Amino acid sequence: MLRDRRVLLIISGGIAAYKSLELIRRLRERGAVVRAIMTAAAHQFVTPLAVASLSENRVYTDLFSLTEESEMGHIRLSREADLVVVAPASADLMARMATGLAGDLAAAVLLASDKPVLLAPAMNAMMWAHPATQANLGTLERRGVMRVGPGAGDLACGEVGSGRMAEPHEIVAAIEGFFARAGRLKGRRALVTSGPTREPIDPVRYISNHSSGKQGHAIAGALAAAGAETILVSGPTVEPDPPGVRVIAVERAAEMLRSCDASLPVDVAVMAAAVADWRVEEVASQKLKKRKGEAPLLRLVENPDILASIARREHERPALVIGFAAETEDIVENARKKRVKKGCDWILANDVSPDAGTFGGEANRITLVDGEGVEEWPQMTKREVAQRLAERIAAALAPRRKPE
Repeated sequence: MLRDRRVLLIISGGIAAYKSLELIRRLRERGAVVRAIMTAAAHQFVTPLAVASLSENRVYTDLFSLTEESEMGHIRLSREADLVVVAPASADLMARMATGLAGDLAAAVLLASDKPVLLAPAMNAMMWAHPATQANLGTLERRGVMRVGPGAGDLACGEVGSGRMAEPHEIVAAIEGFFARAGRLKGRRALVTSGPTREPIDPVRYISNHSSGKQGHAIAGALAAAGAETILVSGPTVEPDPPGVRVIAVERAAEMLRSCDASLPVDVAVMAAAVADWRVEEVASQKLKKRKGEAPLLRLVENPDILASIARREHERPALVIGFAAETEDIVENARKKRVKKGCDWILANDVSPDAGTFGGEANRITLVDGEGVEEWPQMTKREVAQRLAERIAAALAPRRKPE
């Protein structure tokens, strides 16, 4: 499963660093090539000699080694790996990752890397629960960083709670799972739309909605991680660009449709954007002035239907077209009607009522509607929804074996 896969292991400080030795042993047994970076704090818990002996490779520690840096060592290390694993990932290193600091070799490599990153956090329960750590974790996950653990139980500090580093076999399973998914969509092209659109009223006002773009961006990241060449057409959002994804920024629905058309052909199109249904027929060239007791009259016209336009194309229609149905009532029935009306293959319906917390939140509850029926998904994080959707897309696009 891991033969000749190149894993760059970053070991940060903490008593859980001793588990990194067992992790290296298990990775080497499975044929992985392991290189290791140790922070200065990690030296207090395991020795470079032990790490080098098990990995059968030299251990890297110093950002300013003249020999290494004459070859741009931190850049080379970050680019030659298939996967970067941080185990243990301390609260300090996660904070430096989130803020983009690069004061030592480990942080510089993480900042310079364009490869997927898997964290195995390990720290005191209070440190794990602290709002700063959770905010840093949220930032990293929105950037596409993966995580395994931490678990709950007895901690080295004598306390009990969450913060215990995942066991080596759990980390190996996560690594194997990543590589199993990584190639499932290789050779495929994917188009994803995300975020809201903004339809101008005048130079300072516009019509829009509450979409954050979190779900669409997560889907684009998951498809890219599965090997697909992924294009993300996004309305205005503060979400970071997913790694490995080509992003096209737009404002208006008409711009989004043009960008989608220009991105074809693709194998799968996931229309996750919350496109404004209407636009102002005549946009004012100057700011509309407020007049007491007199509101401006705005004539609205329909925006282009991007989902239907892609789904009903006679030429270059994607093999799989997936839409979203943001509903506040009769969710399943409305999703069924929308799937037929738009001509798409699947509809992912979700509840966007104010109490649901879907818009702008981290969680989502999906009902998938296709030609065969309805599939209820449990509430998951938006990243988990994206991963599940990517796996389902890979299965749907997989070549079918001919019966023998």
